[in-house]
Amino acid sequence: MQLYHVSDWLLDIAFLLYVLATVVFVVAMTGKRWSGRDPKQHEQKYGRIGYWMTAVGFIAHTGYVITRWIAGGHSPTSNMFEFMAFLDYCIILAYLIIYRIYKLTVIGAFVLPLGVIMLAYSYVFPKEITPLIPSLQSYWLYIHVTTAALGEGILAVGFAAGLMYLIMTVPQKVSTKSTKWLEVVLAVVLMLVGFILMESTYSRLDQRTVFEMTQPAPAPLTGEQQVQVEYTLPAIVAPADATLVKEGPMSPLFTAPTWMEGKDAARKLNTMIWSVLSGLVLYGLLRLIFRKRLAAVIQPALDDIDPNLVDEISYRAISIGYPVFTLGALIFAMIWANEAWGRFWGWDPKEVWALIVWLFYSAYLHLRLSRGWIGAKSAWMSVIGFVIILITLVVVNLVIAGLHSYAGV
Repeated sequence: MQLYHVSDWLLDIAFLLYVLATVVFVVAMTGKRWSGRDPKQHEQKYGRIGYWMTAVGFIAHTGYVITRWIAGGHSPTSNMFEFMAFLDYCIILAYLIIYRIYKLTVIGAFVLPLGVIMLAYSYVFPKEITPLIPSLQSYWLYIHVTTAALGEGILAVGFAAGLMYLIMTVPQKVSTKSTKWLEVVLAVVLMLVGFILMESTYSRLDQRTVFEMTQPAPAPLTGEQQVQVEYTLPAIVAPADATLVKEGPMSPLFTAPTWMEGKDAARKLNTMIWSVLSGLVLYGLLRLIFRKRLAAVIQPALDDIDPNLVDEISYRAISIGYPVFTLGALIFAMIWANEAWGRFWGWDPKEVWALIVWLFYSAYLHLRLSRGWIGAKSAWMSVIGFVIILITLVVVNLVIAGLHSYAGV
């Protein structure tokens, strides 16, 4: 069996174990009320089971990283599938360390679902190992991308703990600005879930929509060439100045604006529209099923958790993740950019959003340490910060064209 197939097999095992661990953690938190035994013992028992399932999944995930690296001959972080799988690896690693320090079961009930979502997100991208483009053929690929992913993985734990804190402390009996914004955050997470479900479903149905359009020929060629654009999801938005070659499940409703450059720009916009729509539908269905806000559904399972401990976990994770992210996403990135493109900074969309993330977390630490922003204010900032990271990972990669567009679908 080729190492490429072994790596896929190991990643599938890791994904399955993460899903099962998520179920165990949910049982640990929700089942303690009807287990018929001491709630603390129930939580600890299932928490240990969930932790060790996650640890075994992490070992399989490590095997994926090693075999994929050997099979491809380079760090498995060169495209969106590899990067998202590696980011999930870093999230799980950060969780395993945090759990060993604090022994808090509930953190797994929030971090593991996030890890499952991220790994499922990676599966919607092409999995084939491809040769590195010239700008990626550098040892800085290992240093920059892996360090940036590790920083984001640690910050994800800060987000999970911050979200836990808000769900625990925001009153749900009356509707306030806090309850509404908390529901918005949960809806954003469901949009990512909706995108995964939609993309996975339609990729299996194979009801593709195909457009043909004229694009400038790639260097060193000159002139123009005809290219085709394939949509996996039904076409809501069509590329500008394109001809419909193969009609899919529905006809496009409008044309993408001309300022969206690149042959895949309209397809990426189409993906974002479906992500938002599917997430809103999922949120609406869950509200109909439970007949209450989603945060109000989760809150009772967190009644016996110390909010101050959760706040500390969020702060510790961010205080560790911030310098790691600074090194990987900014300092190492600028050194590599100078080697690859002859400049340290060029206001590429991905560079700009990395800077926005860094500035936001800089403000978080400043306000926390100098202004005493603890508790709810700190939790909101930890949540908003990771939402910005999600925008960078999803919107910037899927919609905005730039020098980092090789990372798209």
